[in-house]
Amino acid sequence: MKKKALTLLLAATTTLTFALTGCGTTGTTGTTEAPAATTTETATEAAPADAPATTDSGEGTTIKLVNNKAEIQEGLAILADTYKEQTGVTVSIDTIGGGQDTQAILKNYYQAGDMPDIFVFEGDTHYETWKDLLADLSDEAWTSDTEAEYVGPDGHVYGFPTTTEAIGLSYNKSILDKAGIDPKSITGPESMRAAFEKIDSMKDELGLTAVVGYYTESANLWWTAGQHLFGTYLDSGLARNDTTYLDLINDGGKLDPDRMKAFAEMVALFNEYTDPLGVSGSYDDQVLGFASGKYAFVTQGSWIGASMTTTYADQYAAAGNFEVGMIPYAFIEGQDTIQTNSPNWWGLYKDGNVDAAKAFIQWCSQNDGGQQILAEKCGCVSPFVSSQYAPADPYAKTIADYTAAGKTSAWHWQGWKAGLAQNVSSVVFQDFAKGSIKDTDQFIDTLQKAVEAYYAQQ
Repeated sequence: MKKKALTLLLAATTTLTFALTGCGTTGTTGTTEAPAATTTETATEAAPADAPATTDSGEGTTIKLVNNKAEIQEGLAILADTYKEQTGVTVSIDTIGGGQDTQAILKNYYQAGDMPDIFVFEGDTHYETWKDLLADLSDEAWTSDTEAEYVGPDGHVYGFPTTTEAIGLSYNKSILDKAGIDPKSITGPESMRAAFEKIDSMKDELGLTAVVGYYTESANLWWTAGQHLFGTYLDSGLARNDTTYLDLINDGGKLDPDRMKAFAEMVALFNEYTDPLGVSGSYDDQVLGFASGKYAFVTQGSWIGASMTTTYADQYAAAGNFEVGMIPYAFIEGQDTIQTNSPNWWGLYKDGNVDAAKAFIQWCSQNDGGQQILAEKCGCVSPFVSSQYAPADPYAKTIADYTAAGKTSAWHWQGWKAGLAQNVSSVVFQDFAKGSIKDTDQFIDTLQKAVEAYYAQQ
């Protein structure tokens, strides 16, 4: 089986890259060499005297976890310290910065005989690469407490969810209040344009750089327009199990002309009212602009809340610690859902220290285990029904409200051909924003031909 798995990994395309959902940190892309990842180990020498009795996976054991979310690195260090204090087990955490090709790095780990016990993977997109190496988690207790676990095509559970994230058009409620705009009134393309036009007319009065922080830089930010925004074309307004447009795109790269026309008009609106910096600026520029009150809207997901309250806390405070929210990407009138999902999952390497890794993730799912740390130190919105903890995150209430109302759609872009966003769609979105693609018809035609060509590749 190991030989078969290694052959699979070596044969996998080098364009298979990890979608940096919720990993908004700057960094380089396309690396094929494992970088000097940041390693965190607990400093505690031994479990306290009143620690629970250990088992075969207890004191003296070390498990290795690869984390791709640099913004939660410090929180995970606390998680690891606490776990060692309680069990004697050391959790060694390698953090790979945003923009890095996490999948290529994991392949390097495997080929070097240093595969982590727990590693991140992005659902369907990466399941085929790792399926022979993933431990079956179907019988684990935590699976009965969530609907966010990753279930493979064979019906077995292979992925542990750590958080729920949301994609929608984020807004600064303070700015919308000053402009006299109720976000609930933005229900489709006409009301969205009217809101943008009104805010633009008051831009100086409101102290804005632009109406919307729409960023399309395709080298490091390929995931924000090319994946997340394009992904709303697949799902906005649809039931969570509706794969109509995913099935179409996976059928040779086909796009629905009517739906794509409406979507393209929304993208054109963003191009019209965005910050010119968007075609070359970084994630940090985008989030800082929004946190500083310079944009009324921003095309980022709920994960930016962690950056706003930590990295940019001073700027956010200076802007009044304003209330945030999300509206659906309603490019067709009446689309009323935001997209929520686990951005990725922790998988367990089946030839690693599986028992110790299973014990650790079970502990992470529990209120008397890691739930408080994951919520309060890592900013994770829990995917577990029984969780009693919520992050001090500006988007937590938004996610909870939409979820309670049943107004969420899934992230079906996780099921399109790997590398599509990084290698194809993100470039087309950036060219449209730059003006080298002149209008919506040319945008649709260019995107359709590029996606079809990518699917035609072997």
